[in-house]
Amino acid sequence: MTDISTNAHGAGWRRGLAVLLLGGTTIAGFAAFQGRVLAAAPVNAPPAAAPAGTAIVPDFADLVARVKPAVVSITTHLKPDAAAQEQGIPTPFGMLRPSHPQAVEARGSGFIINANGTVVTNNHVVKGAATVSVILDDGTRLPARVIGTDPRTDLAVLKIDAGHPLPYVALGDSNAVRPGQWVVAMGNPFGLGGTVTAGIVSARGRNIGEGPYDSFIQVDAPINQGNSGGPLFTQTGQVIGINTAIISPSGGSVGIGFAIPSEMIKSVVAQLEASGHVTRGYLGVETQPVNAAIASALNLPKAQSNVRPGHDGALVASVQPDSPAAKAGLQPGDIIQAVDGKPIGTPRDLAIDIADMKPGSPAKLAVVRDGTPRHVDVVVATLPGEKVASAKPAADKARVGLALAPLSPNIRSQLSLPDGTSGAVVADVQQGSPAAQAGIQQGDVIVGVGNKTVHSVEQATSAIRSAEAGKSLALRILRNGHAAFVAIDLSGANAG
Repeated sequence: MTDISTNAHGAGWRRGLAVLLLGGTTIAGFAAFQGRVLAAAPVNAPPAAAPAGTAIVPDFADLVARVKPAVVSITTHLKPDAAAQEQGIPTPFGMLRPSHPQAVEARGSGFIINANGTVVTNNHVVKGAATVSVILDDGTRLPARVIGTDPRTDLAVLKIDAGHPLPYVALGDSNAVRPGQWVVAMGNPFGLGGTVTAGIVSARGRNIGEGPYDSFIQVDAPINQGNSGGPLFTQTGQVIGINTAIISPSGGSVGIGFAIPSEMIKSVVAQLEASGHVTRGYLGVETQPVNAAIASALNLPKAQSNVRPGHDGALVASVQPDSPAAKAGLQPGDIIQAVDGKPIGTPRDLAIDIADMKPGSPAKLAVVRDGTPRHVDVVVATLPGEKVASAKPAADKARVGLALAPLSPNIRSQLSLPDGTSGAVVADVQQGSPAAQAGIQQGDVIVGVGNKTVHSVEQATSAIRSAEAGKSLALRILRNGHAAFVAIDLSGANAG
């Protein structure tokens, strides 16, 4: 965003503000109203006491003073291709992009969660960054290292070293948050670090279509571009969310913002800290909501189908071969209504609950089949392609800088690829690597290495590793439905 002091729109903003101020002055200056003279209170008179039982508007000054030192600004120096992608903010739903998106340098927000300098922010704040730095509340600028990222939940963990213990904040219990509760948002909107806004929780469990595990806290506290990754505090000073997205026709706040809940943050951050990646549970079913017509056609018990229409479970539309669901005997037409006793209202509930489970752990599903309730025991597996989403270089990342994942049906769907497409999807690109310098992006699909077509991660990895050091490597990729060759210069890569 341009500086309002030099922008024509900024001048209009100031004129508009002046009119409002003049209007207020005019109203205050005239003491007559409908023929009655309004008595003026003495300038130094003490404020009148509030009537008994009157609610007092909360003051957040002490809270802000206590938590503000743990809130940081994050500066990312974007690679040119990443900077080009950051133009504007999508509508109606928009991620809170770092401010000044037209520049190679962009800014977002974050917060420190331990004295050792672990910082939590959004994945989209650091995505495509060549370098990342963190600015503390006292103005100290420190280089930051990306420990790990998780695009599915839009979370990232950074590490800074200040040489001394740092102030930090604790993650609270987002499950205890209630609509109507006061909250405070802090961050770096439009590059204005240390900004504080307040509002209330508007709703919980919002699905805005940004990812498979959407369960946002909706707030009306004003948040804008640059607030990405900033904390959402309760009045007790605990973080119950990360400000991540807004609904806006203009790119500015209209009072509808969304924060990732702290319970999700705890789980993802713990895994990123431990291993640099997130491993999720996998069931292997495609599901859809249960409506009244489907409930009737599938003989769903009437007492259950009429409780909350549209919130009666997840209807299994298909079962993937050799998946945990297939091995457990789940069938199309089954309606999953609970996992380990926890009710399942929608397919999203099922996806979140299964993803939270540790691969290899057993689960008991409450299922309705042909109108008859039953239980199905299943052993959860690892979601395909999850383990490679790591910021830590793997053996084949050292030379080229790529982490590859299998092209599963789910990934094909996300990338809008035809069912028969084969190859290997780029799950991560190491910062500063030959692949990054060549412009390879996360989500590119490698379908060939040189003149050789590849159909799997194994084939792609083998072909890439066989390339001679000191020469260029040609990758044939699919990006946004278009095929292209990209040359990677290996002259500076090691031969490892």
